[in-house]
Amino acid sequence: MSMHAGAMGRGGRGGMNSMRRNRDILEHRIKKGTMPRMLAFAKAYRIMIIIFLTAVVLDSIVTSVSPLVLRSIIDTITSAHVAHKSQGLVIGLAFLTAALAVVDAGLSLFERRASAVIGESLIFDLRARVYAHIQEMPIAFFSRTQTGALISRLNNDVIGAQQAFTDLFSNVVGNALLLAIILGVMFFLSWQITLVALILLPMFLLPARRVGRRLGTLFQRGMELNAEMNMVMSERFNVAGAMVVKLFGHPRDELEYFESRAGQVRDIGIRQATYQRFFFVALSLTASLATAFAYGFGGVAVLHGTLAVGTVVALTAYLTRLYGPLTQLSNLNVDYMSAMVSFERLFEILDLEPMIKDSDDAHDIPEGPATLRFDHVNFEYPGAEEVSLASLEAVAVLERVQRTSVLHDVSFVVEPGTMTALVGPSGAGKTTMSLLVSRLYDVTSGSVSINGVDLRQTTSASLKSSVGVVTQDPHLFHDTMRANLLFARPDATEEQIHDALVSAQIASLVASLPQGLDTVVGERGYRLSGGEKQRVALARLLLKAPRLVVLDEATAHLDNESEAAVQRALDETMTDRTSLVIAHRLSTIRNADQILVIDEGRIVQRGSHDELLERGGLYRTLYETQFAPQASSHGVGAADDVDDRGGGRAQEGREQGDGSVGHG
Repeated sequence: MSMHAGAMGRGGRGGMNSMRRNRDILEHRIKKGTMPRMLAFAKAYRIMIIIFLTAVVLDSIVTSVSPLVLRSIIDTITSAHVAHKSQGLVIGLAFLTAALAVVDAGLSLFERRASAVIGESLIFDLRARVYAHIQEMPIAFFSRTQTGALISRLNNDVIGAQQAFTDLFSNVVGNALLLAIILGVMFFLSWQITLVALILLPMFLLPARRVGRRLGTLFQRGMELNAEMNMVMSERFNVAGAMVVKLFGHPRDELEYFESRAGQVRDIGIRQATYQRFFFVALSLTASLATAFAYGFGGVAVLHGTLAVGTVVALTAYLTRLYGPLTQLSNLNVDYMSAMVSFERLFEILDLEPMIKDSDDAHDIPEGPATLRFDHVNFEYPGAEEVSLASLEAVAVLERVQRTSVLHDVSFVVEPGTMTALVGPSGAGKTTMSLLVSRLYDVTSGSVSINGVDLRQTTSASLKSSVGVVTQDPHLFHDTMRANLLFARPDATEEQIHDALVSAQIASLVASLPQGLDTVVGERGYRLSGGEKQRVALARLLLKAPRLVVLDEATAHLDNESEAAVQRALDETMTDRTSLVIAHRLSTIRNADQILVIDEGRIVQRGSHDELLERGGLYRTLYETQFAPQASSHGVGAADDVDDRGGGRAQEGREQGDGSVGHG
């Protein structure tokens, strides 16, 4: 009978902490409907599963027949009068034994192949299904969820669920059938010896059940501890985490912290190995004792002429095959519950309804220049219970806090081809307004519309093609510069990419790199300077060519000359495009057609730069404390041009001549 080994995945650190608070897996109450939903996944593989289980049944039959053939060979050889004609029978039975061994080997290989096809295909389907669903979740979901906990669902729980279709199916069908055949044949050969052998069964099964449950708990705990250790490494090995450790960390403390996690993994690994060894030693000991009893009673029966030697040998062979299936079936409940819990945890994510999704009557935004309108918008961020799960936040119960309104009766219009600048103190609500434009959140009341269509009534594809965003800290993937640009427009031509780079004032930098667009930018673009990364993000935006542009402090990382160059490119590129800019630069607000002053979630002033200065109030205060010093200390457009001329980290890469962007 072939054995199917299950794989163990790894997950995040803190996301598994809440599992410690769960009751023992056998006491867990599976949610109603989990089994039918699990079986629904089997429909796509029902033919392969039937073939697989057929092979398991045939393998069980072949395994149970071999001792009977061995019995016939021995009885023929030990017969008192061996005739010449019996030699052919012995040879024939020997060939039959060899044939059965070959068939058993072939069936075992086929079982493993079929099990792998079913299991790996199911893993692929489950991961793709969960991944696709996670992509539909709102940004609020990701702001609360621990990444490690989410990854753990896609690794540990997917593999645990997969085992329900391979290991459990084969164990139940194969072992149950094999056990029935073995016991039936043993009782037929000698019911007395069979009963004697079964007397030893409780001596093994009762401890085996306890050890099996304990092993299940240890494996579950081991997965948690491995997840914690992996999360420690992932937090400290990424660029941002490594920088914090370098700047603020204490190497000895960090090592002790990691060793404490690794030590727990070591300790539980030792306990797992000990329990496993105890389990198999107990199995071997029980089988050996049963074999000794069989030989003892059987030998006496042979001496008295009531049993043949071949029968005794066959009985002992069956005994060695008896305890394995019994052991696996005795722990079936643990395996079943483990698989069900894994499915339940996956369904928990799949059942979390996305807050932002297309309505049934959603339609595209009308063509033409974009008009953005906020109409009496009120907004409050959703509560944890609406967007998250306690098990993904490493808490026992989701927090329940009083929700407060962030935006209050906000109304304004951004006409086509104009720029509206949002200014205000930190925490006033500027970024929240920009998030509503790209529909990362939905308004609580009122509406946000483009060309007269409420964003809640538009298709997500139409909205994404119409709105382009550059965030305050743009994210670049650990890939080439080309791949990061094509993320906005996969079908872009080389000419379109070059035009975008020219408009973003970064074409000369890319051309000077040994590998050009094929230069890897590093994790989160850390191999680029702040200005270089900002301009790559702007090039990505320009390549997308949206009708409405949202710049969230998009020029905050540029030196003045680079900012002026990018501003000129944006002015040219944004002709007939609408733009909403969260401004921190004097040049931005001076070029704005409309300035909205935001304070505590309300528009407290609006107008042009000169008009607002004349009126005084909050804008004048912001200008005198934030914007005026820029004009007096640097002037508009007078600054170091190191970024555009290949300075900073990219220049170091060229000096190294290794084709990579240098490290800063």
